[in-house]
Order: sequence, then structure tokens, then C-alpha cells
Amino acid sequence: MRDPRARATPPAAPGEMLASTLEPVPPRLDRPAPARSTLLVVGIVGFIVVGIAAVIVVAYFLSILGPQLTFVGGLLALVPLTIVLLGVRWIDRWEPEPFGLLLFAFFWGAGVSVVLALTVDTGVQIALSTRGGPTDMTQQLQSIVQAPIVEESAKGLGVLLIFLVARKYFDGPVDGIVYAATVAGGFAFSENIQYFGIQIAQEGGFDGSVGQIFFMRGLLSPFAHVMFTSMTGVFIGIAARQSSRLRGVGLFFIGLIPAILLHSLWNGALSVVSDFFGYYALVQVPLFATTVVGVVVLRRREIRLTQLRLGEYAAGGWFSAAEIQSLATPLGRRRSIAWAKAHGHAKLMRSYLRNVTRLAYARNRIVTQRDGRASAQADEATLLGSITAQRAQLAAALAGTSLNQTHRPVAGQ
Repeated sequence: MRDPRARATPPAAPGEMLASTLEPVPPRLDRPAPARSTLLVVGIVGFIVVGIAAVIVVAYFLSILGPQLTFVGGLLALVPLTIVLLGVRWIDRWEPEPFGLLLFAFFWGAGVSVVLALTVDTGVQIALSTRGGPTDMTQQLQSIVQAPIVEESAKGLGVLLIFLVARKYFDGPVDGIVYAATVAGGFAFSENIQYFGIQIAQEGGFDGSVGQIFFMRGLLSPFAHVMFTSMTGVFIGIAARQSSRLRGVGLFFIGLIPAILLHSLWNGALSVVSDFFGYYALVQVPLFATTVVGVVVLRRREIRLTQLRLGEYAAGGWFSAAEIQSLATPLGRRRSIAWAKAHGHAKLMRSYLRNVTRLAYARNRIVTQRDGRASAQADEATLLGSITAQRAQLAAALAGTSLNQTHRPVAGQ
């Protein structure tokens, strides 16, 4: 039986690189990267679906609000959306997810999730109308029970689809939070357009009530939906570390439970709490702070994983041991980027750091046998080739530069 520890040993660096990491040669790649035609086709179909849903949502807003209120509501909704996207960028800065997947996640939230929620709500309204119309009790049940279940299921489904279709870009709980937060940000954007537009229409223009709802939804709680849906993303992210997609489906349903409960708690408070701001300070602020602490802890685990896997490549001669500090620590990366900016190579350095991080995660997929080893090994080979070429460019830029060893982005001289 083969020693399972052998899976953790990356391919040895070519002799020339082992002798001098600053003057690399192209690595010997045993297998080419496989074609991504299937993922491309699925991606095209996915964007067609979310695009159609987005058009439906826009048409819905135009029909109930009109062009002017839709535009004004959209402008106001951009404020909380910007706050959310800045938060997502902060979470995702260590190992950034592909822009295409984040764009899909946003439009899933802003389009498909909204269409699903509206469809269910319309069906419920039709059913209630046949029984005499809605009452105060049924309206509260819709807010506290129906909305959390339907909305969190619809948003979480988008995260699950990314996990199932683009598994190689879904490495753990942090990725789950990033995708979930992006979906939730899109959903909140559409929802805020409706809330702001309707409030302006009811008041006949801007007044104190419009300012209050903007303050509560746009400034006080822009991360509300993000916090709810992130619970589902975390659980799907846990499954991403395993080899079974079926486990991801199971954990999706488990993750929906805290997401729905948090959403119900929020909606219920809006309905029954007399001192909302006191409730917000005592309950929602601690919940949000706990979420932030959890994200920080998970990101530190990402950093440790990167250091571990790159250390294996250092043992194989791809990097020097000292270089790992520049590639796999926040301080080392900041110094490397600062050096690159000073010499006009910031874009190259950022690309190099992204590829190095992706290499670490490709190696982790191989070690844990999370998915097909052939695919992960092909990704590893491609990344090693890109990294080798980028190292050569950075080494050429470094030549003749008097740079303190601590600040060097690549090891050696």
C-alpha cells in the first residue's frame, strides 16, 4: 500500500532552479492543463439565466415604481452595496476568487433570488386572497417565517451551485463566506431599491421617514443579509474541504438553519420590539462582532495553510525557506508589493502572489484528494510554469537593486 504521506510531496524543482531560485528555467510539466470547455459552457448558460432574472427584476421595478423612482432607489441602494463589496474585498484579499464567479454570485442574488422570492410571495398572496385576504397574523408570519425560509433558501442555492459547478474555486469556509456575502449583497441591493422607492412614493418625496429607512437599512445594517447567508456559506465551505459533493448538499441544508433563524430574529425584532436601537445595540451588534471575529480566525487558518503548502515547495527547491516569509505572511506581502510599486512592477507582483497562493491551494487539493487529482496536478503544473516565468521577471527587476533582505519579494541575492 502506498504511503499516504507521499501525496504531500510536490514535484522537485528543476536542477537549475534548485541551484539558483533567482534564475529559474521552465519546469518539466508532465501533463498539460485540461480543456475548460465544459465549465465555459456552464458559465455561459449560468449568465444567461441570471441575466434573464435581472431583466425580470428591472421590469418589475419599472412597473411598480416607474423609471424615476427606480433610478433614485438604485442610487440610494448603491451606498450599502458599496459598503458590502468593500467588506467582501477585505475578506477575500488573501486568496481572491475569480471575478466571473463573484459577478455570477451578485446577479444570482440581485436577480434569481429576488425572482424566486417574488414568485413564492405572489403565490401566497393569491392563496390568502381566496381565504378572505391577509390579516395582521398572516402578515407577521410572512415576515418572520416565510421570508427567511424562502429568501435564505434562494440565496443559499446560488452558493451551492458555485460549489457544485466550480468546485476548484471553492476551497473552504472563507470562500463560502465570500460567495454568500456577494449573493446577499446583490439581493439586498434589489430589495433596497424597492424599499427606498416605495417609501419615497408614499411620502411624496424625501422627508424624515425616507432618511430614517435609509439610515436603518443603508448605514446601520448593510451587512444584515450578508450575516444571514454567510451561515450557509460557512457550512458549504466546510464541505468544500472534503471529497464528496453530496456532503456539500447535506451541509447546505444544515447551514440554512442558522441563516433562517438569524433572519427570523431580525424580521421579528422589526415587528415586535419597541426600542429598536436598544435591541440593535444589545443583540445585533454583538452578533455582527462575533461574525467578524470568526472571519478573522478563518482567514488566519488560510494563511497557515498557505505557509504549510509553500513550505513543501521550498523543500522541493521551488522557493528558498526565507522567501516563504515574503510570500505567505501579510507583512511580507505588503513589503513585497511596496517594493514592486517603487520599481513599477506592482501588477506583476500581485499576479505573482495570486498564483503562489493558488499553487498552495492546488497542492492542498492534491494532498487531501478533495477532487480529481489529475485536474489538480494539471493546475499545479500550469501554475508552476507561470510562477517560474514571473520569478524570472521579478529577479531581473531585482538585479542591481540595493534592497534589504527583509523587504525582498523573492529570495536570494
